[in-house]
This record gives sequence, structure tokens and C-alpha cells, in this order.
Amino acid sequence: MRMSQKRPGAKAGTDDGDTPSKPARASRDHTSAAALETAAIDYLARYSSSRIQLRRVLERRIRRWAEQDGTDPVAARGLLPDLLAKLERNGLLDDRRFAAGHAASLQRRGRSLARIKLGLAQRGVAGEIATETVKELAAGNPAADFAAAANHARRRRLGPYRAPAERRERRDKDLASLARAGFAYETARRVIDAASSAALEAAAAATEED
Repeated sequence: MRMSQKRPGAKAGTDDGDTPSKPARASRDHTSAAALETAAIDYLARYSSSRIQLRRVLERRIRRWAEQDGTDPVAARGLLPDLLAKLERNGLLDDRRFAAGHAASLQRRGRSLARIKLGLAQRGVAGEIATETVKELAAGNPAADFAAAANHARRRRLGPYRAPAERRERRDKDLASLARAGFAYETARRVIDAASSAALEAAAAATEED
């Protein structure tokens, strides 16, 4: 039996007739300044964001990329302050603009002003900006909380949406539900004590048209 021999000039590490293995690709450094800027711009093209929220997103990516590429996450995180400042100078990152847009979206979904303010804080908006944004929202639509509370009652089947026999017994619990959602007592009382669901919906619609 003849032992197989390699042809002259055959590449090391391959058997005669085998396809040579491809060289390993060099790992890509995702955590360079240019790569981080690209990631930030890509994110902002898809999502509205506050400064702190974007920083959190980039920090998570830095950790993941550092594990994949063996790069230094500490050095990459050190690039973030300059990057965020650059995005703000270029108008791509604006906490006041983000707060106004996000607050309006939450209001359309029936959130109370108190919950809107909390939602802004959770997205990293500074307290001063969140407070100013909610004040401007309330000034633009003074009856917004009533309409939102009516919507909350409709979705949860509270107050006038209950069977008549249950309303008196469940009144305090229904008021408490609206209080937990951030609505003032007078707003909650007006909703829960509405004469009927039709009357409540008509009143809410009237406030939204004003």
C-alpha cells in the first residue's frame, strides 16, 4: 500500500486535492470613535432618544462588542461625552425636542400628566425639562387629564362602565384605580360618578374638541 504524498508546492495544512482553508478574518473594532458615531446615527435614524437614553444604548453595545472583539470597553466609553456633545451641536440629539414629542405621544395614549412626567424621567430626561414639558402640555390642553381618565375608565370597565348594581359597591376601588394612574381626585370623581358611559364619552369628546 502506497502512502499518499503531497504534491510539490502544495500548501501546508491541506491534504492533496483538498481546498485550502480560508484565512481567518481580522476582528473588527466596533468601539472606535467612527464606529460609535455610525452606531449612534443609525439608532437616531430609527428612534427618538434623549441624551441619557442614547448613552445607555451605546454603553450596552460597547460591552457586547468588547466581548466579541476583545477591545477595551473603558477606552470606548471615554469617547462617549465628545460624541454626544457633537450630536447635540449638529442637532441630531435634543432633549427638549425629544421630551415634547414623547410627552405628546403618551398623552394621545391616555396617560395622566403625572405618568407622562414619570415616563420622561424613565427615558433619561432631566427633571427641569420634564416639568417644563408637562406644564406646556397642560397649558395647551387643560382638559387632557379628564379625557385620559375617561379613557382609562373605559379600558378598565370602571364607574359608569360597570353594571348598575356594582357601581356603588366598587366606587372607592374605582377611584383608587384612577389615583394610582396619576389622576387627581376631582378628575377621578367626575369620571367615576358620571351618569352613564355615554354621558362620560360625550363629555370627554367635548373637552378634546375645545
